[in-house]
Amino acid sequence: MSVDDPRALFRAIFAAAVTAADSAQVVRDFLPPRPKGRTVVVGAGKASTEMARAFERVWDGSLEGVVVTRHGQGVPCERIRVLHSAHPVPDAAGLAASEALLKAVAGLTADDLVVALISGGGSALLPAPPPGLTLDDEIAVNRALLASGAPISAMNTLRKHVSTIKGGRLALAAHPARVVTLVVSDIPGDNPAFVASGPTVPDTASRADALKIAVDWRLDLPDAVMAHLRSPAADAPRPDDPRLARNEIHVIASAAISLDAAAAEARKAGIETMILSDSIEGEAREVGSVHAAIAREIAARDRPFRKPVLLLSGGETTVTLRGKGGRGGRNAEFLLSLALGIDGVPGIHAFAADTDGIDGTQDNAGAFADSTSAARMRAAGADPRAALMRNDAWSAFDAVGDLFVSGPTGTNVNDLRAVLVR
Repeated sequence: MSVDDPRALFRAIFAAAVTAADSAQVVRDFLPPRPKGRTVVVGAGKASTEMARAFERVWDGSLEGVVVTRHGQGVPCERIRVLHSAHPVPDAAGLAASEALLKAVAGLTADDLVVALISGGGSALLPAPPPGLTLDDEIAVNRALLASGAPISAMNTLRKHVSTIKGGRLALAAHPARVVTLVVSDIPGDNPAFVASGPTVPDTASRADALKIAVDWRLDLPDAVMAHLRSPAADAPRPDDPRLARNEIHVIASAAISLDAAAAEARKAGIETMILSDSIEGEAREVGSVHAAIAREIAARDRPFRKPVLLLSGGETTVTLRGKGGRGGRNAEFLLSLALGIDGVPGIHAFAADTDGIDGTQDNAGAFADSTSAARMRAAGADPRAALMRNDAWSAFDAVGDLFVSGPTGTNVNDLRAVLVR
């Protein structure tokens, strides 16, 4: 692994980032004391089954429970039931999963313990519309948010006000049992209330905040949803609710931790590495343009860092849909914009991937790019600029064989972006 083999370098730092968020490594460090009564495990997200299996292996008492993950993903557990539902758009299986989690925590006592295993993706996996709303209404909310370009914090603020399980409501359903929440964070800034819309973690955001998000982002929401957001029924529990006073919340893995691990892996090979930020948000194509500008400045003027240097960043960008039928997630769109920004500038290589192993709706985690990518795409009959305009970055990178496929990783701490200037 060296600056002379950028793709080997990128694969190695991706592996290091994923390992740093491995549930088997981190769950054992946050085990709560055994309770007098029952131990019930609940969970939701792309890493929930891996977290559940890790918990089973290190917990020395009896336990029961249920977790939900995405269709086609997850690992089997021995004592914890595993359910599957749809992501990123909810389905009927998600309704059943939400009902199962709420049933699992019903009727508990103050001597019982609930361990909530929460990771990114749980918002879509746990649809639970309030009375007067339907699954179709919640699907409409998700579709509008996904197409809006709104940051994940705004998305989850709105989602939790259109739910009977998110925004701390699952923790309330478990009262008077004590709830200990272990979070694998995919949220810029690692606010646990925003991960999976916080089923067991309330925050201070109000329904007025949710309404403002709907207006500011011009969301086309069903009339019934807007009426609900204007009613007291949308109010979510607050962090100072006395029924939640005994509960604990721990972020056990995050983008910051994984970026540090990726940087350490590169530095072991003698590569100077700089972490720009672990919480970059914004339009993927715009973030790509900014990274490209920094790389060009280094290549031409050795500022703000001297080459050779590896730049790392994390966080979660967004994509505002402009075209129809395009394939490609936020990492591919980031890279395609960056590829156009470094077109013909020698010595620059880049990589971006989602640490859960899935970028968008295809089977790739992300892609590779360099200063020849745009030219190679054009030679292969793919117009990179046109592909960017129709949100079809996947097709552009597929045309030149530059997609990165890792398979599902069992964790989810957001995106890893790397730019190498040789």
